Amino acid sequence: MPQINKSILVVDDEEQTLAYLCRILERENYKVFSTTKGKEVAEIALNNKPDAIILDIILPDIDGGEVASILSKNPATANIPIIFLTGILKKEEAGKTGKRFVLAKPITKENLLEMLKKILSE
Repeated sequence: MPQINKSILVVDDEEQTLAYLCRILERENYKVFSTTKGKEVAEIALNNKPDAIILDIILPDIDGGEVASILSKNPATANIPIIFLTGILKKEEAGKTGKRFVLAKPITKENLLEMLKKILSE
């Protein structure tokens, strides 16, 4: 079981998806921060120093790639691992590049927790 001190920032503009992801993480004893707005991510990350960020790529105000770019320019947030969520990729195309990971939607609880466990133990 994860330690309660591990925190995750979840970003998704779909309220149902956001609630689903937050529920999964909270049940696993992660401390969870969440937002539906990409423009709020940098501020939340700076204030709360999450251990990882789960970030939807398609957001209405600013896309996930741009959010990741903003985070990478600030030394305080540059090394936070990011799991991008997308409905565009096929599951086989999901993978890893540096501190950037990709999970294809629909996400299963098992896939999400397995990836987080791997990321947080690195």
